[in-house]
Amino acid sequence: MHNILLSLKNSRTRLVLASMVLSTLLTATILAMVYVTANRTIANETRSVVSAELTGLADEYERRGLIGLMNAIERRLPTAADRDALYLLTGRQGTKLAGNLARWPADVVAGSGWVELQLRKGDTDEYVPISAASIRLPGGERLLVGRDALARQQFDRILLRSVGLALFTAFALSLLTGWLLTRLVFSRLKDFADTADNIVSGDLSLRMPLRGTGDEFDQVAGTLNNMLDRIEELISNLRTTSNSIAHDLRSPLSRLRQRVEALSEPGKTDAEREVDMARATGEVDHVLRVLTQLTEISRAEAGLGREQFEPVNLRQLADDVVELYDPVASDQGIRLEVVGTADPIQGHRPLLSQALSNLLENAMRYAPYGSAITIGIREDGPFTLLSVRDRGPGVPETELPRLQMPFVTLDPARTQRNAGLGLALVAAISHMHGGAFKARNCQPGLETTLKLANSD
Repeated sequence: MHNILLSLKNSRTRLVLASMVLSTLLTATILAMVYVTANRTIANETRSVVSAELTGLADEYERRGLIGLMNAIERRLPTAADRDALYLLTGRQGTKLAGNLARWPADVVAGSGWVELQLRKGDTDEYVPISAASIRLPGGERLLVGRDALARQQFDRILLRSVGLALFTAFALSLLTGWLLTRLVFSRLKDFADTADNIVSGDLSLRMPLRGTGDEFDQVAGTLNNMLDRIEELISNLRTTSNSIAHDLRSPLSRLRQRVEALSEPGKTDAEREVDMARATGEVDHVLRVLTQLTEISRAEAGLGREQFEPVNLRQLADDVVELYDPVASDQGIRLEVVGTADPIQGHRPLLSQALSNLLENAMRYAPYGSAITIGIREDGPFTLLSVRDRGPGVPETELPRLQMPFVTLDPARTQRNAGLGLALVAAISHMHGGAFKARNCQPGLETTLKLANSD
């Protein structure tokens, strides 16, 4: 009993039982409907034939009288056995006048409607089931017409056996189908579980197996693999970020230590101490700036702030950013222009403004004097593209995939002004908005694109 209860707790067993029970019930219902419908159809057909024949004989009585009716019955008797037909005509006193039944049934009242009887057929001792109807004629005679129901009862038994056999077959097939179904389902689930266990053990390179069928399991596996790709990318970025933090903050913290120590050196004038203090403050500001940017990247990657999404008109946002940077661009001999438009999207306005500012500052750093920087806005299917293109030297093709990585800069040496986090923040903001960050060389210049999901 304990083993049975344990097996019922097994999902595979429950699924097989559920499939078996549902299939068997469905088959039983269909077969029952077939059985009832067949019996009802045969019974209705029998009644219809008997009623029509009874009406015909009554008409014969009206036209030709009692003798004509007796002759009509006698004409039918030679073929009555082939048709399982039964006839009985009695006089007023109950005397048999014509037919193939021995006597009038004692419990049948003429004109009482359809009856089911067990009667002796003809002059034999054989009792047969009979379905019949009767009428009383105007002269007091009684007429009974029926059909031998033995063949129909035999058909019922054959049909019932067939239904039972079909039900047993359906039960066996449903059991086999349920077993095959659970084998298919649980074999795929076992593959997923084994792969997941290996991934949990630390092998992040594994992916859920695909069989190329395109079924729901492959679709789920594809979705999980996309998720694993994203997790592996985030973990890789985390490792890179951790290493870069250790590298990038070591230098300013070391310099900060030197500045603080220099403040306590004897013999320094107040002016020298102020210079050391200013330098120490600059190092602290640099560290704080890096930590702030890292916090913003982490929040964007985690999707924090989605509750602050609102309709954002990207054309208006771009015009506001250009208005802010236009004086600086004019001093560098650079012309800023905005082209294109798009429907508003649901987004985080301050972060989108920060992302566009980062892209614009990056473009202005490399744009040559007298050139133009173009901010483009256009719709691309379910996405809206916000791009910034300069006419500078571009980026080596091998470096393009690294632009959005934290602490990556193409400068030979990092400065306090550039920690290599600007484009990493842009990429995080694009992911937060259901899109991606792309960069490509345009010859001349570099085009960086913020891909944003449109509003539903």
